[in-house]
Order: sequence, then C-alpha cells, then structure tokens
Amino acid sequence: MNELVTGDAVVLGLRPARLPSRALAIAIDLAVLLTVFVLVSVGLAVATVTLDDAAVAAIAVATFLLVLVGGPVAVETLSHGRSLGKLACGLRVVRDDGGPIRFRHALVRGAMGVVEILGTFGVVGCIASLVSARGRRLGDVFAGTLVVRERVPAGRGRSVPPPPPWLVGRFTQLDLSGVPDGLWLAIRQYLTRMNQLDATVGGALAERLSSDLAVRTGVPVPQGVPAAAYLAAVVNERQARDVRRVAVAAGREAGRPPTAAAIPVSMPMPMPAPAPVPADGGGFGSLPTRARPDDGGRPLDAPADGNGAEGPAPTGFAPPA
Repeated sequence: MNELVTGDAVVLGLRPARLPSRALAIAIDLAVLLTVFVLVSVGLAVATVTLDDAAVAAIAVATFLLVLVGGPVAVETLSHGRSLGKLACGLRVVRDDGGPIRFRHALVRGAMGVVEILGTFGVVGCIASLVSARGRRLGDVFAGTLVVRERVPAGRGRSVPPPPPWLVGRFTQLDLSGVPDGLWLAIRQYLTRMNQLDATVGGALAERLSSDLAVRTGVPVPQGVPAAAYLAAVVNERQARDVRRVAVAAGREAGRPPTAAAIPVSMPMPMPAPAPVPADGGGFGSLPTRARPDDGGRPLDAPADGNGAEGPAPTGFAPPA
C-alpha cells in the first residue's frame, strides 16, 4: 500500500517519490546552496581579511551551518515542504499522515541530511531510499516524513461516497485517535470499490472492517446500522474534523479567529430509531425507513403521488443483492 493517506482517510492522489526524482531535486537544491555558500564565503573572506585565523575559521563554520543546514530547514519550513528542487520536480515533503511539515520535521531532516547526503556524498541516502518501501531516507524515517509526487495524471483519485443523511453527525463524539492509517486506507479502498465486489464478499469485508474500526474506537457499531453505512459515516466525520482544523489554523495564521461560517460542521440530523437490517439486504439499500415529518409520517420511500415515487437521496453505495 503505497498510496498516501491523510488523517481523514482520503487518498490525496499523491504517490511516494522514488530515488531518480528525489536525486534530481537534491542535485538542484545542492547546486543552489553551494552557489550561495561560495558567494557568501567570498564576501565574508573579503570582509574579514583583517581578522586572525581562529576568527576566520569560526566564521567559516558558522557560514557552513547557516547556509547548508539552516537554509534547507528554513526553506522547507516556510514553504511547507517544497524547496526549489522539489518544486521543479513536482515533489513535496509531508508528514506520514499527509499533513504539512513543521519546523521540527525540517530540522531533523536537515540535521540528518548533513550526515547521509553531505557527509557521505549521498551514498547512505541512496541506499536507504532504495531499501525503503516508500523511498524514504534516514532523515524521513527519524522525522516521520515522506516525499511525495504532486504531479499525477488526472482522474486517478477516487472519492469516498458520502454517507446517508440520517447518519451525518451521529459520530461527533467518537474518538478516532487510535485508528491507524492502514485501517483508514483499507476502509477507503473498500468504499471506493465496493460496487465492483461480489455482494457476499463485499458484505463480509464491510463487517470485518467495521468490527476492526469499532475495536479501535472503543465503541460498538450501532445496532441496525449497515456496516458500509457505518464506515462511510465515520470517514465523513473524520473529514469534517480535518476541515475544521484547517479552518482554525488558517484563521490563526491570518491573525483573526475563524467565524462559525468559515468552519464547516457536521450537523446532526433527526434520526428515527434504527431498524434491524433485513435479511435480504446487504448495502445502503438496507437503511431504516425515514418518516416524512410534514406529511403525516409517510415514509420517504413511499410514492409522493400517483404519478411517481420519491425515494431516498442517492449515496453512491451498492444496492442490496
């Protein structure tokens, strides 16, 4: 599983960068850094011509650390993982969960880069990248980061189908911090491909994934909720939380508190008591019947009049076999 999974269980369409593209990006970055280092060194040599040898050596060491170590750290921190070389090659450094890196990630990468790239002329970095399943060097391993490709062919990504409206906002109190990325990816792959699966196989897979998710969250699957619908609703809740975090972070960076309108919230919808899943149903077609509050309790699935029927809103889930 080499696809990148975010905290909201959405595959971003990004793929881990491999050694050739990373080597090209590093070569571009090193060329820029060495050029800057030479220019700064020449300028300082002219400015410090009257100083003694010890002072000149101290300034040279400080210049090396400032330009060749501090430079990449500052650039990756300010650009959220895109140096000049990575920008040219369509790469970006992200956290393992797909989020933007921070100063501590860039600092660890920069410190390790001195050893595995500058100190060994890239030999250690190349070996580590070849051995790693996701092309990570030692700096990425210690920093918890990953270099990904941002430029991918269009149409690769598949969106997760939305949950039924009656489940939106039901899991706002669920603790999702203990769910690993591997399980999120498995759930996402099931939801995007369940229409291609055999009904029996898909149903068994949904039950297994929902059981695993319930174990990780510590809350059992609500009775009467189909497994596929439960998975989609929990993924939707994780997405909503991530959007709210991004909105809050954007508001803080702009120097203003985010308004309520700027923060999407999963609004709980009125729910009837969950009905048991019919024996012949296996997907979202086995949802509890929703009553129409303004029409005498007539189910939404019932015909609106003699001219036609009015059914539930489509969700993208496979109907029961």
